[in-house]
Amino acid sequence: MMKRFREVTLVFLLAFFSIAIRTHAQGSGRLLPEGTWGGEHITLEVSGKGAEVEFDCAHGWLAQPIALDKRGDFDIAGTFTAEHGGPVLRDEKVSDRPAHYAGHVEDGTMTLTVVVGTEKSGSFTLTQGSTGKVTKCR
Repeated sequence: MMKRFREVTLVFLLAFFSIAIRTHAQGSGRLLPEGTWGGEHITLEVSGKGAEVEFDCAHGWLAQPIALDKRGDFDIAGTFTAEHGGPVLRDEKVSDRPAHYAGHVEDGTMTLTVVVGTEKSGSFTLTQGSTGKVTKCR
């Protein structure tokens, strides 16, 4: 009887610690909700793999899921590609630049700061479910 009690207790403890370790490793365990987030001059399309960003005269990519910490903050590397008006030439070289996307999410609203290289590219306020207001270069 005592041996059985120890076995059951051991199994329970192993299961408990396994869950606790996974939860701790994931931080808050929350990912930025998938779907469209938009605001003035920006649209962010979030998927389980990361996010595509459209700006007025640029676009970007965040190549990993966007994990939120316990406060609702995120900080993630990505790319930023400037665009221009007029036609894109066949042999035109597109220059993806490293970028840094940092934000805070609370109650369906996101504040986002984008830094390209060492230069702050912009700060934006986005709303979950909004397509945003982007005017592409022509």
